[in-house]
Amino acid sequence: MIDLFSGLDAWVLVSLLLALTFVLAFEFINGFHDTANAVATVIYTKAMPPHLAVFFSGVFNFLGVLLGGVGVAYAIVHLLPVELLINVNTGHGLAMVFSLLAAAITWNLGTWYFGIPASSSHTLIGSILGVGLANAMINDIPLGDGVNWQKAIDIAMSLVVSPLAGFAVAALVLIGLKWWRPLSKMHKTPEQRRKLDDKKHPPFWNRLVLVISAMGVSFVHGSNDGQKGIGLIMLVLIGIVPAKFVLDLNSTTYQIERTRDATLHMSQFYQRNEATLGEFLALGKAKSGDLPAQFSCNPQQTEPTIAALQSSLKGVTDYHDLSADKRVEVRRYLLCLDDTAKKVGKLPGLDAREKSDLDKLRKDLTATTEYAPFWVIVAVALALGLGTMVGWKRVVLTVGEKIGKQGMTYAQGMSAQITAACAIGMANVFALPVSTTHVLSSGVAGTMVANKSGLQGGTVKTILLAWVLTLPASMGLAAGLFWLASKALA
Repeated sequence: MIDLFSGLDAWVLVSLLLALTFVLAFEFINGFHDTANAVATVIYTKAMPPHLAVFFSGVFNFLGVLLGGVGVAYAIVHLLPVELLINVNTGHGLAMVFSLLAAAITWNLGTWYFGIPASSSHTLIGSILGVGLANAMINDIPLGDGVNWQKAIDIAMSLVVSPLAGFAVAALVLIGLKWWRPLSKMHKTPEQRRKLDDKKHPPFWNRLVLVISAMGVSFVHGSNDGQKGIGLIMLVLIGIVPAKFVLDLNSTTYQIERTRDATLHMSQFYQRNEATLGEFLALGKAKSGDLPAQFSCNPQQTEPTIAALQSSLKGVTDYHDLSADKRVEVRRYLLCLDDTAKKVGKLPGLDAREKSDLDKLRKDLTATTEYAPFWVIVAVALALGLGTMVGWKRVVLTVGEKIGKQGMTYAQGMSAQITAACAIGMANVFALPVSTTHVLSSGVAGTMVANKSGLQGGTVKTILLAWVLTLPASMGLAAGLFWLASKALA
Protein backbone atom coordinates (compact mmCIF):
# COMPACT_ATOMS: atom_id res chain seq x y z
CA MET A 1 0.00 0.00 0.00
CA ILE A 2 2.96 2.34 0.66
CA ASP A 3 3.76 2.29 -3.07
CA LEU A 4 0.38 3.96 -3.62
CA PHE A 5 1.78 7.25 -2.34
CA SER A 6 5.20 7.21 -3.98
CA GLY A 7 5.98 9.68 -6.75
CA LEU A 8 2.63 11.50 -6.65
CA ASP A 9 2.25 15.27 -6.91
CA ALA A 10 1.01 16.87 -3.70
CA TRP A 11 -2.38 17.88 -5.19
CA VAL A 12 -2.94 14.38 -6.60
CA LEU A 13 -2.06 12.85 -3.21
CA VAL A 14 -4.47 15.15 -1.36
CA SER A 15 -7.20 14.45 -3.92
CA LEU A 16 -6.64 10.71 -3.64
CA LEU A 17 -6.83 10.71 0.16
CA LEU A 18 -9.95 12.88 0.06
CA ALA A 19 -11.62 10.61 -2.50
CA LEU A 20 -10.82 7.48 -0.47
CA THR A 21 -12.22 9.21 2.62
CA PHE A 22 -15.42 9.97 0.69
CA VAL A 23 -15.82 6.32 -0.34
CA LEU A 24 -15.22 5.02 3.17
CA ALA A 25 -17.64 7.65 4.51
CA PHE A 26 -20.24 6.36 2.04
CA GLU A 27 -19.70 2.80 3.28
CA PHE A 28 -19.83 3.95 6.93
CA ILE A 29 -23.14 5.70 6.24
CA ASN A 30 -24.30 2.61 4.35
CA GLY A 31 -23.55 0.63 7.52
CA PHE A 32 -25.92 2.52 9.77
CA HIS A 33 -28.35 3.36 6.95
CA ASP A 34 -28.90 -0.08 5.38
CA THR A 35 -27.70 -2.50 8.00
CA ALA A 36 -30.26 -1.20 10.48
CA ASN A 37 -32.63 -3.27 8.37
CA ALA A 38 -30.59 -6.41 9.08
CA VAL A 39 -30.97 -5.99 12.85
CA ALA A 40 -34.41 -4.34 12.87
CA THR A 41 -36.43 -7.51 13.43
CA VAL A 42 -34.01 -9.13 15.87
CA ILE A 43 -33.96 -5.98 18.02
CA TYR A 44 -37.68 -5.29 17.75
CA THR A 45 -38.59 -8.87 18.75
CA LYS A 46 -36.07 -8.69 21.62
CA ALA A 47 -34.28 -11.77 20.34
CA MET A 48 -31.03 -9.92 21.01
CA PRO A 49 -30.15 -6.80 23.00
CA PRO A 50 -29.43 -3.85 20.67
CA HIS A 51 -25.75 -3.52 21.60
CA LEU A 52 -25.07 -7.20 20.91
CA ALA A 53 -27.18 -7.23 17.73
CA VAL A 54 -25.38 -4.32 16.13
CA PHE A 55 -21.96 -5.60 17.26
CA PHE A 56 -22.43 -9.05 15.76
CA SER A 57 -24.11 -7.59 12.69
CA GLY A 58 -21.02 -5.42 12.21
CA VAL A 59 -18.78 -8.49 12.53
CA PHE A 60 -20.80 -10.46 9.97
CA ASN A 61 -20.87 -7.47 7.61
CA PHE A 62 -17.07 -7.36 7.91
CA LEU A 63 -16.81 -11.09 7.11
CA GLY A 64 -19.24 -10.72 4.21
CA VAL A 65 -17.05 -8.09 2.57
CA LEU A 66 -13.88 -10.13 3.11
CA LEU A 67 -15.32 -13.31 1.61
CA GLY A 68 -17.71 -11.87 -0.98
CA GLY A 69 -15.41 -11.57 -4.01
CA VAL A 70 -15.58 -8.71 -6.55
CA GLY A 71 -18.32 -9.78 -8.98
CA VAL A 72 -20.84 -7.20 -7.75
CA ALA A 73 -18.08 -4.57 -7.48
CA TYR A 74 -17.40 -4.73 -11.21
CA ALA A 75 -21.08 -4.99 -12.08
CA ILE A 76 -21.28 -1.48 -10.56
CA VAL A 77 -18.11 -0.26 -12.31
CA HIS A 78 -19.33 -1.47 -15.70
CA LEU A 79 -22.46 0.65 -15.47
CA LEU A 80 -20.19 3.29 -16.97
CA PRO A 81 -19.57 2.78 -20.69
CA VAL A 82 -16.33 1.14 -21.65
CA GLU A 83 -15.23 4.31 -23.49
CA LEU A 84 -15.28 6.27 -20.22
CA LEU A 85 -13.40 3.50 -18.42
CA ILE A 86 -10.59 3.16 -20.97
CA ASN A 87 -9.85 6.87 -21.45
CA VAL A 88 -8.93 7.75 -17.87
CA ASN A 89 -7.04 10.83 -16.71
CA THR A 90 -6.57 12.35 -13.30
CA GLY A 91 -8.72 15.48 -13.66
CA HIS A 92 -11.61 13.67 -15.30
CA GLY A 93 -11.36 10.86 -12.75
CA LEU A 94 -11.53 13.33 -9.85
CA ALA A 95 -14.62 15.06 -11.24
CA MET A 96 -16.36 11.73 -11.84
CA VAL A 97 -15.59 10.25 -8.42
CA PHE A 98 -16.37 13.31 -6.29
CA SER A 99 -19.61 14.03 -8.14
CA LEU A 100 -21.12 10.60 -7.74
CA LEU A 101 -19.94 10.23 -4.13
CA ALA A 102 -21.19 13.66 -3.03
CA ALA A 103 -24.60 12.93 -4.58
CA ALA A 104 -24.86 9.48 -2.99
CA ILE A 105 -23.80 10.65 0.47
CA THR A 106 -26.16 13.64 0.43
CA TRP A 107 -29.22 11.54 -0.45
CA ASN A 108 -28.30 8.76 2.01
CA LEU A 109 -27.91 11.16 4.92
CA GLY A 110 -31.16 12.91 4.09
CA THR A 111 -33.25 9.73 4.00
CA TRP A 112 -31.57 8.35 7.13
CA TYR A 113 -32.30 11.58 9.03
CA PHE A 114 -36.00 11.18 8.35
CA GLY A 115 -35.93 7.45 9.21
CA ILE A 116 -36.89 6.38 5.67
CA PRO A 117 -35.64 2.91 4.64
CA ALA A 118 -34.30 4.17 1.30
CA SER A 119 -31.79 2.17 -0.72
CA SER A 120 -28.07 2.94 -0.81
CA SER A 121 -27.88 0.69 -3.87
CA HIS A 122 -30.41 2.81 -5.77
CA THR A 123 -28.58 5.93 -4.67
CA LEU A 124 -25.17 4.75 -5.84
CA ILE A 125 -26.46 3.37 -9.14
CA GLY A 126 -28.40 6.58 -9.82
CA SER A 127 -25.27 8.63 -9.13
CA ILE A 128 -23.18 6.54 -11.53
CA LEU A 129 -25.83 6.79 -14.24
CA GLY A 130 -26.03 10.56 -13.71
CA VAL A 131 -22.28 10.93 -14.20
CA GLY A 132 -22.36 8.75 -17.33
CA LEU A 133 -25.19 10.76 -18.92
CA ALA A 134 -23.64 14.09 -17.98
CA ASN A 135 -20.33 13.00 -19.50
CA ALA A 136 -22.17 12.11 -22.72
CA MET A 137 -23.87 15.52 -22.91
CA ILE A 138 -20.67 17.44 -22.15
CA ASN A 139 -18.67 15.55 -24.81
CA ASP A 140 -21.45 15.43 -27.46
CA ILE A 141 -21.76 11.66 -27.18
CA PRO A 142 -25.18 10.13 -27.98
CA LEU A 143 -27.09 9.50 -24.72
CA GLY A 144 -27.52 5.90 -25.81
CA ASP A 145 -23.73 5.52 -25.52
CA GLY A 146 -23.39 7.49 -22.27
CA VAL A 147 -24.23 4.51 -20.07
CA ASN A 148 -23.82 0.76 -20.41
CA TRP A 149 -27.57 0.35 -20.86
CA GLN A 150 -27.54 -3.45 -21.03
CA LYS A 151 -25.83 -3.64 -17.64
CA ALA A 152 -28.16 -0.91 -16.33
CA ILE A 153 -31.20 -2.91 -17.47
CA ASP A 154 -29.88 -6.08 -15.84
CA ILE A 155 -29.29 -4.26 -12.55
CA ALA A 156 -32.65 -2.44 -12.76
CA MET A 157 -34.41 -5.79 -13.20
CA SER A 158 -32.68 -7.18 -10.11
CA LEU A 159 -33.60 -4.07 -8.10
CA VAL A 160 -37.25 -4.24 -9.20
CA VAL A 161 -37.77 -8.00 -9.05
CA SER A 162 -36.01 -8.61 -5.71
CA PRO A 163 -38.42 -6.60 -3.50
CA LEU A 164 -41.45 -8.02 -5.31
CA ALA A 165 -40.08 -11.52 -4.78
CA GLY A 166 -39.32 -10.62 -1.15
CA PHE A 167 -42.91 -9.51 -0.62
CA ALA A 168 -44.41 -12.67 -2.14
CA VAL A 169 -41.98 -15.23 -0.70
CA ALA A 170 -42.05 -13.81 2.85
CA ALA A 171 -45.86 -13.85 2.73
CA LEU A 172 -45.86 -17.49 1.58
CA VAL A 173 -43.35 -18.49 4.29
CA LEU A 174 -45.56 -16.92 6.95
CA ILE A 175 -48.67 -18.65 5.56
CA GLY A 176 -46.74 -21.93 5.69
CA LEU A 177 -45.75 -21.33 9.32
CA LYS A 178 -49.34 -20.52 10.26
CA TRP A 179 -50.57 -23.67 8.52
CA TRP A 180 -47.87 -25.79 10.15
CA ARG A 181 -48.28 -24.50 13.70
CA PRO A 182 -51.30 -22.20 13.93
CA LEU A 183 -51.33 -22.04 17.76
CA SER A 184 -47.60 -21.56 18.23
CA LYS A 185 -46.25 -18.76 20.40
CA MET A 186 -44.23 -17.60 17.39
CA HIS A 187 -47.37 -15.84 16.13
CA LYS A 188 -47.34 -13.44 19.08
CA THR A 189 -45.92 -9.94 19.06
CA PRO A 190 -43.32 -8.98 21.71
CA GLU A 191 -46.01 -6.94 23.47
CA GLN A 192 -48.44 -9.90 23.55
CA ARG A 193 -45.63 -12.17 24.78
CA ARG A 194 -44.93 -9.81 27.66
CA LYS A 195 -48.59 -9.36 28.65
CA LEU A 196 -49.83 -12.95 28.23
CA ASP A 197 -46.73 -14.98 29.12
CA ASP A 198 -44.91 -12.43 31.27
CA LYS A 199 -41.74 -13.13 29.30
CA LYS A 200 -39.43 -10.67 27.62
CA HIS A 201 -37.79 -12.82 24.95
CA PRO A 202 -39.17 -15.04 22.15
CA PRO A 203 -39.41 -18.82 22.64
CA PHE A 204 -35.98 -20.49 22.34
CA TRP A 205 -36.24 -21.93 18.82
CA ASN A 206 -37.83 -18.77 17.44
CA ARG A 207 -35.12 -16.72 19.06
CA LEU A 208 -32.40 -18.93 17.60
CA VAL A 209 -33.84 -18.67 14.06
CA LEU A 210 -34.22 -14.89 14.39
CA VAL A 211 -30.60 -14.49 15.50
CA ILE A 212 -29.15 -16.81 12.83
CA SER A 213 -31.22 -15.26 10.03
CA ALA A 214 -30.29 -11.72 11.16
CA MET A 215 -26.60 -12.62 11.03
CA GLY A 216 -27.23 -14.23 7.63
CA VAL A 217 -28.77 -11.00 6.34
CA SER A 218 -25.78 -9.07 7.74
CA PHE A 219 -23.32 -11.42 6.01
CA VAL A 220 -24.98 -11.27 2.59
CA HIS A 221 -25.46 -7.50 2.99
CA GLY A 222 -21.72 -7.17 3.53
CA SER A 223 -20.92 -9.36 0.53
CA ASN A 224 -23.33 -7.40 -1.71
CA ASP A 225 -23.24 -3.80 -0.50
CA GLY A 226 -19.61 -4.00 0.60
CA GLN A 227 -18.62 -4.86 -2.94
CA LYS A 228 -20.20 -1.63 -4.12
CA GLY A 229 -17.70 0.23 -1.95
CA ILE A 230 -14.88 -1.88 -3.38
CA GLY A 231 -16.04 -0.97 -6.89
CA LEU A 232 -16.07 2.71 -5.94
CA ILE A 233 -12.54 2.60 -4.56
CA MET A 234 -11.30 0.88 -7.71
CA LEU A 235 -12.94 3.67 -9.74
CA VAL A 236 -11.09 6.18 -7.54
CA LEU A 237 -7.74 4.43 -7.89
CA ILE A 238 -8.01 3.85 -11.64
CA GLY A 239 -9.27 7.40 -12.21
CA ILE A 240 -6.64 9.20 -10.11
CA VAL A 241 -3.55 6.97 -10.22
CA PRO A 242 -4.17 4.79 -13.29
CA ALA A 243 -0.55 3.68 -13.77
CA LYS A 244 -0.59 1.80 -10.46
CA PHE A 245 -4.05 0.23 -10.64
CA VAL A 246 -5.23 -0.29 -14.23
CA LEU A 247 -3.72 -3.78 -13.96
CA ASP A 248 -3.17 -6.01 -10.95
CA LEU A 249 0.55 -5.51 -10.49
CA ASN A 250 0.66 -8.53 -8.15
CA SER A 251 -0.43 -10.84 -10.95
CA THR A 252 1.66 -14.00 -11.17
CA THR A 253 3.44 -15.11 -14.32
CA TYR A 254 0.81 -17.84 -14.65
CA GLN A 255 -2.05 -15.29 -14.52
CA ILE A 256 -0.39 -13.15 -17.19
CA GLU A 257 0.10 -16.24 -19.35
CA ARG A 258 -3.59 -17.08 -18.88
CA THR A 259 -4.49 -13.63 -20.12
CA ARG A 260 -2.16 -13.95 -23.11
CA ASP A 261 -3.49 -17.43 -23.91
CA ALA A 262 -7.07 -16.14 -23.67
CA THR A 263 -6.40 -13.65 -26.47
CA LEU A 264 -4.99 -16.43 -28.65
CA HIS A 265 -7.95 -18.72 -27.95
CA MET A 266 -10.36 -15.84 -28.55
CA SER A 267 -8.80 -15.24 -31.96
CA GLN A 268 -9.18 -18.96 -32.73
CA PHE A 269 -12.79 -18.83 -31.50
CA TYR A 270 -13.62 -15.99 -33.89
CA GLN A 271 -11.92 -17.74 -36.80
CA ARG A 272 -13.83 -20.92 -35.99
CA ASN A 273 -17.09 -19.00 -36.13
CA GLU A 274 -16.14 -16.80 -39.08
CA ALA A 275 -19.28 -17.75 -41.03
CA THR A 276 -21.44 -16.29 -38.25
CA LEU A 277 -19.19 -13.47 -36.97
CA GLY A 278 -17.09 -12.51 -40.00
CA GLU A 279 -19.17 -9.49 -41.03
CA PHE A 280 -19.76 -8.22 -37.46
CA LEU A 281 -16.03 -8.36 -36.65
CA ALA A 282 -14.73 -7.50 -40.15
CA LEU A 283 -12.51 -10.57 -39.98
CA GLY A 284 -9.64 -10.46 -42.45
CA LYS A 285 -10.34 -6.82 -43.41
CA ALA A 286 -8.88 -4.61 -40.66
CA LYS A 287 -5.11 -4.02 -40.61
CA SER A 288 -2.86 -4.22 -37.56
CA GLY A 289 -1.77 -0.61 -37.88
CA ASP A 290 -5.31 0.75 -37.81
CA LEU A 291 -5.45 1.40 -34.04
CA PRO A 292 -5.11 5.06 -33.00
CA ALA A 293 -3.58 6.01 -29.67
CA GLN A 294 -6.97 7.02 -28.21
CA PHE A 295 -9.23 4.49 -29.83
CA SER A 296 -12.86 3.60 -29.36
CA CYS A 297 -13.94 0.04 -28.74
CA ASN A 298 -15.11 -1.05 -32.15
CA PRO A 299 -15.89 -4.71 -32.95
CA GLN A 300 -14.56 -4.03 -36.47
CA GLN A 301 -11.11 -3.53 -34.88
CA THR A 302 -11.08 -6.84 -33.00
CA GLU A 303 -8.28 -8.49 -34.98
CA PRO A 304 -5.89 -5.50 -34.73
CA THR A 305 -6.68 -5.18 -31.02
CA ILE A 306 -5.84 -8.86 -30.39
CA ALA A 307 -2.61 -8.48 -32.37
CA ALA A 308 -1.65 -5.32 -30.47
CA LEU A 309 -2.36 -6.95 -27.10
CA GLN A 310 -0.34 -10.05 -27.94
CA SER A 311 2.52 -7.81 -29.03
CA SER A 312 2.33 -5.76 -25.80
CA LEU A 313 2.35 -8.88 -23.61
CA LYS A 314 5.00 -10.79 -25.57
CA GLY A 315 7.67 -11.98 -23.16
CA VAL A 316 6.08 -10.17 -20.19
CA THR A 317 6.23 -12.13 -16.92
CA ASP A 318 5.63 -9.23 -14.52
CA TYR A 319 3.39 -6.20 -15.09
CA HIS A 320 5.93 -4.05 -13.25
CA ASP A 321 8.15 -4.44 -16.33
CA LEU A 322 5.62 -2.47 -18.41
CA SER A 323 5.80 1.32 -18.51
CA ALA A 324 2.90 3.32 -17.05
CA ASP A 325 1.58 4.18 -20.51
CA LYS A 326 1.89 0.57 -21.64
CA ARG A 327 -0.17 -0.65 -18.65
CA VAL A 328 -2.97 1.77 -19.53
CA GLU A 329 -2.75 0.61 -23.14
CA VAL A 330 -2.97 -3.09 -22.19
CA ARG A 331 -5.99 -2.40 -20.02
CA ARG A 332 -7.71 -0.62 -22.92
CA TYR A 333 -7.13 -3.61 -25.16
CA LEU A 334 -8.45 -6.04 -22.52
CA LEU A 335 -11.58 -3.99 -21.77
CA CYS A 336 -12.34 -3.55 -25.46
CA LEU A 337 -11.94 -7.24 -26.23
CA ASP A 338 -14.17 -8.09 -23.28
CA ASP A 339 -16.77 -5.54 -24.41
CA THR A 340 -16.77 -7.01 -27.93
CA ALA A 341 -17.03 -10.56 -26.55
CA LYS A 342 -20.11 -9.52 -24.53
CA LYS A 343 -21.72 -8.18 -27.71
CA VAL A 344 -20.78 -11.32 -29.64
CA GLY A 345 -22.33 -13.48 -26.93
CA LYS A 346 -25.70 -11.82 -27.57
CA LEU A 347 -25.67 -12.40 -31.31
CA PRO A 348 -28.00 -15.01 -32.81
CA GLY A 349 -26.37 -17.97 -34.49
CA LEU A 350 -23.97 -19.08 -31.75
CA ASP A 351 -24.99 -22.28 -30.00
CA ALA A 352 -25.06 -22.59 -26.19
CA ARG A 353 -21.74 -24.44 -26.00
CA GLU A 354 -19.92 -21.77 -28.00
CA LYS A 355 -21.39 -19.03 -25.78
CA SER A 356 -20.25 -20.94 -22.70
CA ASP A 357 -16.71 -21.18 -24.13
CA LEU A 358 -16.74 -17.45 -24.82
CA ASP A 359 -17.77 -16.71 -21.22
CA LYS A 360 -14.82 -18.76 -19.95
CA LEU A 361 -12.45 -16.87 -22.23
CA ARG A 362 -13.82 -13.57 -20.93
CA LYS A 363 -13.06 -14.60 -17.33
CA ASP A 364 -9.47 -15.43 -18.24
CA LEU A 365 -9.20 -12.19 -20.22
CA THR A 366 -10.29 -9.96 -17.31
CA ALA A 367 -8.60 -11.89 -14.49
CA THR A 368 -5.92 -9.20 -14.07
CA THR A 369 -8.19 -6.17 -14.55
CA GLU A 370 -11.19 -7.14 -12.38
CA TYR A 371 -9.50 -7.34 -9.01
CA ALA A 372 -9.18 -5.46 -5.72
CA PRO A 373 -6.10 -5.18 -3.47
CA PHE A 374 -6.57 -6.82 -0.07
CA TRP A 375 -6.17 -3.50 1.76
CA VAL A 376 -9.14 -2.10 -0.20
CA ILE A 377 -11.33 -5.02 0.87
CA VAL A 378 -10.27 -4.66 4.53
CA ALA A 379 -10.83 -0.88 4.53
CA VAL A 380 -14.35 -1.23 3.12
CA ALA A 381 -15.11 -4.10 5.52
CA LEU A 382 -14.04 -1.98 8.51
CA ALA A 383 -16.02 1.08 7.36
CA LEU A 384 -19.19 -0.96 6.79
CA GLY A 385 -18.77 -2.95 10.00
CA LEU A 386 -18.17 0.12 12.16
CA GLY A 387 -21.03 2.00 10.52
CA THR A 388 -23.36 -0.83 11.44
CA MET A 389 -22.76 -0.17 15.11
CA VAL A 390 -24.24 3.36 15.14
CA GLY A 391 -27.38 5.11 13.98
CA TRP A 392 -29.68 2.07 13.79
CA LYS A 393 -32.56 3.26 15.99
CA ARG A 394 -34.49 5.36 13.44
CA VAL A 395 -34.91 2.60 10.89
CA VAL A 396 -35.56 -0.17 13.46
CA LEU A 397 -38.66 1.66 14.66
CA THR A 398 -39.91 2.13 11.09
CA VAL A 399 -39.46 -1.54 10.15
CA GLY A 400 -40.82 -2.94 13.43
CA GLU A 401 -43.88 -0.79 14.02
CA LYS A 402 -44.61 1.61 11.19
CA ILE A 403 -45.00 -0.68 8.17
CA GLY A 404 -47.94 -2.67 9.54
CA LYS A 405 -50.91 -1.51 11.59
CA GLN A 406 -49.91 -4.01 14.28
CA GLY A 407 -46.54 -4.87 15.73
CA MET A 408 -44.42 -7.56 14.10
CA THR A 409 -44.76 -11.15 15.35
CA TYR A 410 -41.81 -13.49 15.77
CA ALA A 411 -42.99 -15.55 12.79
CA GLN A 412 -43.14 -12.43 10.63
CA GLY A 413 -39.62 -11.46 11.63
CA MET A 414 -38.31 -14.94 10.80
CA SER A 415 -40.15 -15.04 7.45
CA ALA A 416 -38.86 -11.63 6.36
CA GLN A 417 -35.26 -12.28 7.43
CA ILE A 418 -34.97 -15.78 5.95
CA THR A 419 -36.39 -14.48 2.67
CA ALA A 420 -34.02 -11.49 2.61
CA ALA A 421 -30.94 -13.63 3.37
CA CYS A 422 -31.80 -16.12 0.60
CA ALA A 423 -32.71 -13.44 -1.97
CA ILE A 424 -29.54 -11.39 -1.43
CA GLY A 425 -27.42 -14.54 -1.32
CA MET A 426 -28.80 -15.60 -4.72
CA ALA A 427 -28.08 -12.12 -6.11
CA ASN A 428 -24.46 -12.48 -4.95
CA VAL A 429 -24.14 -15.77 -6.83
CA PHE A 430 -25.15 -14.02 -10.07
CA ALA A 431 -23.10 -10.86 -9.28
CA LEU A 432 -26.20 -8.63 -9.21
CA PRO A 433 -26.47 -5.67 -6.81
CA VAL A 434 -29.76 -5.61 -4.87
CA SER A 435 -31.17 -3.46 -2.09
CA THR A 436 -31.15 -5.00 1.40
CA THR A 437 -33.50 -2.21 2.46
CA HIS A 438 -36.13 -2.92 -0.16
CA VAL A 439 -35.96 -6.71 0.06
CA LEU A 440 -36.38 -6.73 3.85
CA SER A 441 -38.95 -3.93 4.01
CA SER A 442 -41.04 -5.54 1.29
CA GLY A 443 -40.70 -8.88 3.08
CA VAL A 444 -42.07 -7.32 6.27
CA ALA A 445 -44.91 -5.74 4.27
CA GLY A 446 -45.67 -9.13 2.68
CA THR A 447 -45.96 -10.78 6.10
CA MET A 448 -48.25 -7.98 7.32
CA VAL A 449 -50.59 -8.61 4.38
CA ALA A 450 -50.44 -12.39 4.88
CA ASN A 451 -51.16 -11.92 8.58
CA LYS A 452 -54.14 -9.68 7.71
CA SER A 453 -52.60 -6.97 9.90
CA GLY A 454 -52.92 -4.31 7.22
CA LEU A 455 -50.32 -1.75 6.18
CA GLN A 456 -49.83 1.77 7.44
CA GLY A 457 -50.55 3.82 4.35
CA GLY A 458 -48.41 6.78 5.37
CA THR A 459 -45.22 4.76 5.95
CA VAL A 460 -45.70 2.61 2.85
CA LYS A 461 -46.28 5.71 0.71
CA THR A 462 -43.12 7.31 2.14
CA ILE A 463 -41.04 4.19 1.42
CA LEU A 464 -42.48 3.88 -2.10
CA LEU A 465 -41.89 7.59 -2.72
CA ALA A 466 -38.26 7.22 -1.64
CA TRP A 467 -37.99 4.13 -3.90
CA VAL A 468 -39.35 6.07 -6.89
CA LEU A 469 -37.47 9.32 -6.25
CA THR A 470 -34.06 7.95 -5.23
CA LEU A 471 -32.91 7.06 -8.74
CA PRO A 472 -33.88 10.31 -10.55
CA ALA A 473 -32.86 12.50 -7.58
CA SER A 474 -29.39 10.96 -7.29
CA MET A 475 -28.97 10.97 -11.08
CA GLY A 476 -29.85 14.65 -11.29
CA LEU A 477 -27.67 15.62 -8.35
CA ALA A 478 -24.63 13.67 -9.62
CA ALA A 479 -25.09 14.97 -13.17
CA GLY A 480 -25.27 18.57 -11.94
CA LEU A 481 -22.19 18.19 -9.76
CA PHE A 482 -20.23 16.53 -12.57
CA TRP A 483 -21.21 19.28 -14.99
CA LEU A 484 -20.02 21.97 -12.51
CA ALA A 485 -16.78 20.08 -11.85
CA SER A 486 -16.09 19.63 -15.56
CA LYS A 487 -16.65 23.34 -16.20
CA ALA A 488 -14.27 24.19 -13.37
CA LEU A 489 -11.58 21.91 -14.86
CA ALA A 490 -12.10 23.21 -18.42
